[in-house]
Formats: sequence, structure tokens, C-alpha cells
Amino acid sequence: MTLQGKNLIGGQEFAGGSKQIFAFDPKRGQQLPTPYFEATDDEIQKAMDLAEEAFAKLRESSATVIAGFLEAIAAEVEGLGDELIDLASTESGLGKERVSGERARTVGQLRLFASLVKEGSFVDARIDTALPDRKPIPRPDLRRMLIPIGPVVVFGASNFPLAFSVAGGDTASAFAAKNPVIVKAHPAHPGTSELVAGAISRAVQKAHLPPGTFSLLHAADPAVSLKLVRHPIAKAVAFTGSERAGRAIFDAAAQRPSPIPAYVEMGSNNPVFVLPGALRSAGNLAQNLFGSVNLGVGQFCTSPGVVVGQNGDAFKTFGENLERLFEQGAPGTMLHPGILKGYSENVEKRAKTSGVTTIHSSKEADASKTEALPVLFETDARTWLNQKDLAAEIFGPSTMLVRWQSKEELLRIAKEWSGTLTASVFGTPADLEDFRDLIAVLETKAGRVLFNSFPTGVEVSAAMHHGGPYPATADPKFTSVGTAAILRFLRPVCYQNFPEAALPIELQNENKRRIWRMINGELTRDSIPG
Repeated sequence: MTLQGKNLIGGQEFAGGSKQIFAFDPKRGQQLPTPYFEATDDEIQKAMDLAEEAFAKLRESSATVIAGFLEAIAAEVEGLGDELIDLASTESGLGKERVSGERARTVGQLRLFASLVKEGSFVDARIDTALPDRKPIPRPDLRRMLIPIGPVVVFGASNFPLAFSVAGGDTASAFAAKNPVIVKAHPAHPGTSELVAGAISRAVQKAHLPPGTFSLLHAADPAVSLKLVRHPIAKAVAFTGSERAGRAIFDAAAQRPSPIPAYVEMGSNNPVFVLPGALRSAGNLAQNLFGSVNLGVGQFCTSPGVVVGQNGDAFKTFGENLERLFEQGAPGTMLHPGILKGYSENVEKRAKTSGVTTIHSSKEADASKTEALPVLFETDARTWLNQKDLAAEIFGPSTMLVRWQSKEELLRIAKEWSGTLTASVFGTPADLEDFRDLIAVLETKAGRVLFNSFPTGVEVSAAMHHGGPYPATADPKFTSVGTAAILRFLRPVCYQNFPEAALPIELQNENKRRIWRMINGELTRDSIPG
């Protein structure tokens, strides 16, 4: 398939701008030849106008149509075959095996949302039937459910060219909620984005949905991104990336004349607390931690950035084992030169911090291959608590050991932590009892608390929560992974005293879809009699 480098708006190609974007092959250190045209103001307006037009029809589509649409996208993405894997690997530097796994996750979550739509209970239907004889005031008939919010702007993430990109979880959940989607492709993988966008457009046609159901826009200029956020037709935004960019998007969404929700995931340090019981039987703990830190060259939002343990011989031995692994750690290609630059600068800055010991790999990185080396830092609790910069995320294959002397120090570390996606605790059941106060603190800091397991590797399921207090995300109540992600793109409406025929099918007396509903305080699948 020949790449066109154009914006795909409602199934049609547009390239009216003069500014061009080029992808980069980080492994070869070469710019790729295809130019991609940054979206113009007119093209943004066209995409938004079409989305608004599509929303009126999309929200009336049946569950069967929407589920079929999601399944068609999955099939079309699979149908791209090796061409998609090869291009995504070239543009990102990620291995083909990793990209293949990411494609499986992408199509898997599309089909998961299709199943959710078919089942239908996610609309959270609640019915309180009228009580005309209630004293002193009669109760009206009240029926509430979740409905689509409107056109959603999705920003592709640099570190997941498929699973958090054009057909990723944000797009899948927005479609499942019956919203049109405008995707701003990440400039690091525009060709991959174009291929997947074509797959979605073909699925739109096969499902006989309006053309404005989906559009893809290319842009590298942050000002273009903010135009999408500020556009009056946009009703919600989803973003995964840096704190700086995420905060700019969140602020723009909040400062609009009519503010909209911005579901931004911005950064996380993902602490690992190694309790005494785990140190006494460490086993492969150091090896497994090293693998988690370096998975994907450390370019995961769940990479463990700090490891906290009690000062003593056991933690010293654990640290020495970890040092040997980092000293022998191999270089790895990062996603693009900009990320490598940021990683190198942050590592250099941290290495100069008083009270911090630095362990580098004994090997050399090849700058022409955008390679980074794993780095281990070590310090004590007092230094960590007094140097606030040490709590900042370093995006890449790096972590820091922090030694505590007293339980008071340990709890202070936990209490002063900023919001995080995850917090991991390694120990024994007895440790959990002895450090119950630590767990209670971590529950206030993290969206996911893990026991004896590392945070990298996020299961896509109904129970998963991928979010956390600021700055991990802007709103800790919501997840960007799993079926609950659909709740970001829905809003409640209550119908009072409506005639039966005018109600949505989910709120009518007869439960034709057999969904779970809350009727007069009871969760049931029954219909309302007569």
C-alpha cells in the first residue's frame, strides 16, 4: 500500500497545507521519505463539521451496528498484515514481536468493547417508577441512563503506535459510546497512523455509518493540537504523554468558554516498596525488577522508577545484585531522538545530585541508532525527601534505590509521593499486616496497588484501572484501559414523566435488551409489569 501522507477526513484525503512532517527510523538514524501534510484550519473545521453531522445519526445507531463496526475495525487492522508490523517497527524502533503483541492487544480491546456494547448494561439504567399516592408529595416517574457525549478528540501516544493510537483504547471506547472521533496522529509514527486510519474508514463504510464518524489529522505543531481542544464542536479529549503537554491540553480544555473534560495521562514514577519479608527471600527479585525497568527500553508509563527498601544487609545484597545487572545491561533503541535527548539530560542532571550514587552500564550506546543505556541510582531516604527533583519521572530504562532507616521515614516517603498510576508492594502476608498503614497511604496515591508483582503489563479487562491522582492523570476516577474507559465519553440524562414510546429502549418498561437495570432500588433484568 502506497502511503499518501494526507489527512483523512470523513473518508476523503486532504493535503491543503504547506508544512510537512517526516517520520524517523530511530534504529538507522534516518528520516523516512514520505511527507505528511499538517492539517490546516479549514481541514480541522471540515473534520469537526462532519463529526457534528455524524453524531446526530451515530447516537441513534443500534447496539448491533456499533458492535459490528468495532468488530469490522479489528478485522481491517488484522487485514493490514505484515505491512503494518513492518512500518510500525520502522517508525518506532520497537521490535516486530512487541508490535505484533500490541496489534493483538489493539484488536482484542476493540472486540472486548464490541462485547460490552452487545451486552448493554454499561448505560447504567436506573428507574424509579411513579408513586402518585405518596404523602406528602407524590413521586414522579424518573428514568436515568448514560448517553453519548459528542465528538471526541484523541491524541496518539508516542510509545504505543497501535494500542494507544489511532484505533487504540481511547478511540475504541469513544466509538463504543456512539461518539465520532477525530484523531491527531503522533508525528513519530504518521505512516502507521495512516494505515490504521484507512482500516477504520473502510469499517465505517462497511457499517454504513456517516463519513464524519472518523477523521485523522496530522500535526507536529502544538498550536494545532490546542486548536482541536478549543474547537467548540469537540466535547471531550483523550491524551497520553508528558506532563507538560498533558497540562497544556487540560488547561486549554478548562479555559474554553464552554469547558470540556480532558482525560489526560501525564506521567508516573510507579514506586516499588520491598518489605523485609521479601528481602529475606529475594530469589529472582533483582532480575525481575531489572527486566521490568528495561522492558521496552523503559518507555512504559508503568515502568518502576523508584525502589524503596529498609537499610541493612539484605537490601545491600539486593542492591549489589541489581548493580551487576545494570552494569551488564545492553543498550536499546528509544522511540525517537527527542525521547533519547530528554532521557539523557534527566540522567545527567540526576547524576550530579549530591547524595546520589550512579551505576552505569559498562557497554556503550550507539547514538546513530538512538540507543540508551540502563542507569541505576541509589540514595537514602533523607536525601530523597530533601531533594524534591528526585521524585520526578525519568522516561527510560532507569530506576532509583532509596534506603529507609525507620518506619517513620518509610511512611513519610509514601505520604509525600505525588499521584501515581501504580504502587507495588513486595513482601509476605505478615508484612502486609505489619505495614498496614503503608498500604492505607498507597491507596490514596495510586490507581492500582500491586502485591508481589511488577506494574509493567496492563491487562485489558473489566476490572483494570489505569489512572491515578494528579499528575498521573487529570481525573483519578477514570481509566484509559479496560471496559470502564467507556464512562469517559458518556453523560447521564434523566427523563421525568416521559411517555413510554418516547423513552430510549433501555428505559422502557419491557426490558427488550435484557440488560441489568436498577428498578426501585433493586438490580434486575426483569421488565416492569404492565
